[in-house]
Amino acid sequence: MDILGQGLVLMLAGMGIVFIFLAVLIITTNISMKGIARFDHILPQDAPKKKPAPAASDDENIALAIAVALRG
Repeated sequence: MDILGQGLVLMLAGMGIVFIFLAVLIITTNISMKGIARFDHILPQDAPKKKPAPAASDDENIALAIAVALRG
């Protein structure tokens, strides 16, 4: 029964250490996120530009349908 108690204590200690580490990690991430947002005006990031998709013509659609039909 003694070894079972030691295993239980070791398990609880390990889970506690992991829980504390994750809590500190979340707190540190939130604090650094607020700090970085404070200086975001110095080097703002531009939104990515989306390229308009070229419209497929009817000839391309017909050729695609024929290729699929012959392959299938």
